[in-house]
Amino acid sequence: MTDGPVVELKGVTFGYERVTVIEAADLVVPAGAFASIVGPNGGGKTTLLKLILGMLQPNQGIVRVFGEPPAQVRARIGYLPQVSRHDPLFPVTVMDVVLMGRLTARAAGPYSRADRRAAERALVDVGLPDLRGRRLADLSGGERQRVLVARALCSDPEMLLLDEPTAGVDSPAEDRLMRLLVDLNRRMTILMVSHDLGFVAQIVRHVICVNRRVRVHATSDLTGEHIRELYGAPVRMVHHEGRDER
Repeated sequence: MTDGPVVELKGVTFGYERVTVIEAADLVVPAGAFASIVGPNGGGKTTLLKLILGMLQPNQGIVRVFGEPPAQVRARIGYLPQVSRHDPLFPVTVMDVVLMGRLTARAAGPYSRADRRAAERALVDVGLPDLRGRRLADLSGGERQRVLVARALCSDPEMLLLDEPTAGVDSPAEDRLMRLLVDLNRRMTILMVSHDLGFVAQIVRHVICVNRRVRVHATSDLTGEHIRELYGAPVRMVHHEGRDER
């Protein structure tokens, strides 16, 4: 795992036209961190991820990932976007989807044996090796999310960025996915956008609060006052204990 900061933002400001979304943000994410990015809708969470990925360029300030401009190290980052739409009539298989994760780490041409071995490893990581030939449309919501995580893992990344990975899945599937992420964190840095503050508090060590400004808190230090300041209103933190583990 890389020594030193994996992500570093210095004085980063970004806006769409005349609307400032991220203002004067300073952020350091050390290697091996597992942090959640939280904040209100429109507060800049997804924008922050896209700045780290190099999909957006700051209006002011500097973004560095592994000490380099993000675009130069994108192959070292696995990314699960917030919304992954697919046509249920398109006969794409689980293996087809996972192999797409190799497109940023390979030259043009057919998939190689190394690509297919990487895809097989990723499916083992997410616990779905027996579903490689199944159609994506035939899977449950939780299985589809794990396939998309496998796609993000297929390039053997050193950091994983996930935007609302538990959206649209039920509680047992969410539990399985979170246990998977805790296991993956043993070998890579993970940043995860989530609205579920109660669940976040149980699995991550730090919370990156984003509402135009960016602030970092140890999970154990996060208070109701911090939440009210972030969201502008009281927010109930629901703890998911005693869930069905099927």
